[in-house]
Amino acid sequence: MNIQSFYPPKRTLMGPGPSDVYPSVLQALSRPTLGHLDPLFIGMMDEVKILLQYAFQTANPMTSAISAPGSAGMEACFTNLVERGDKVIVCSNGVFGGRMQENVERCGGEAVMVYDDWGKPVDPQKVEDALQQHPDAKILAFVHAETSTGALSDAKTLCELAQKHDCLTIVDAVTSLAGVPLYVDDWGIDAIYSGSQKCLSCVPGLSPVSFSNKAVDKITSRGLRVQSWFLDQTLIMSYWSGTAKRSYHHTAPVNALYALHESLVLLQNETLENTWKRHQDCHEILRDGLEHLGLQYVVEKPYRLPQLNSVYVPEGIDDAQVRSRLLNEYNLEIGGGLGDLAGRAWRIGLMGAAATKTNVEFCLDSLTDVLKT
Repeated sequence: MNIQSFYPPKRTLMGPGPSDVYPSVLQALSRPTLGHLDPLFIGMMDEVKILLQYAFQTANPMTSAISAPGSAGMEACFTNLVERGDKVIVCSNGVFGGRMQENVERCGGEAVMVYDDWGKPVDPQKVEDALQQHPDAKILAFVHAETSTGALSDAKTLCELAQKHDCLTIVDAVTSLAGVPLYVDDWGIDAIYSGSQKCLSCVPGLSPVSFSNKAVDKITSRGLRVQSWFLDQTLIMSYWSGTAKRSYHHTAPVNALYALHESLVLLQNETLENTWKRHQDCHEILRDGLEHLGLQYVVEKPYRLPQLNSVYVPEGIDDAQVRSRLLNEYNLEIGGGLGDLAGRAWRIGLMGAAATKTNVEFCLDSLTDVLKT
């Protein structure tokens, strides 16, 4: 056996994630590794927390980055907040609402499902009806930006409904954070999770999370301990917060947190408002080009995510063949459909560093060439 070092090609990542990583973020990964309890590293963790509070638009003290990808952030929210027997209203309009359901059930809770068609946003009226029919529900869970379809739901209205019915909220913001407006405190979101590899344009493997004071009260008043030791937020936050000596919980991914810190500094410097506008501006150029090619969007215009564009594969076109040619001949990655849309749709991402006019033009030119031949 003579396995050599791995050197990947330079791809342009315009799928549903991971996105292109900013060069300075990659450089941050290569900085000298510190011990995870080193005072200098602890100081950097404090800055990551402040920067995440800015990204989420929250003052929540319990804001941190889970040392695992967004799926672990999802599980952290559910396993900390859902106790056995709790009734949870779960909205499903794509793949990731279904994953929320599974988390509720694995925690011993009862999932009351509110379904909407794939490509549609969550219908607030259906949610209101479910909340009225189940006055004993403890939590409302929904996906803000459904990655499997490119649909954006009205998180503000859904959170208002939850508050009206005295429910906590769990929100999936894996694809929405830094891509579209998101206001955790103003909207009253109680638990939220995201991923490092989407619009933050960091490397995969970290999950930003934030919990409101109401959510913390529920966590600390549980009858039974959180079933997951690793994801128990009462233990993790003793490592992420406080001015005294931090308690050891696990060996944090030191260099990955350097990278997240750098990506959040870039977000801070650009500002959220400018970042949101850049994603929207690039989306509009891409939309015009895709429609010029005759491609039809899965999602109606008012509900489209600028950072995740789902279009139907044209009749008679081989989905996998087109994506394979783009990857192998142009070093361009776009995503295929999931679930009900498998083989029927392409998902084109404009996330973080990938949301540039140059990338949009490259994608449109490459897709045009492939569809012609």
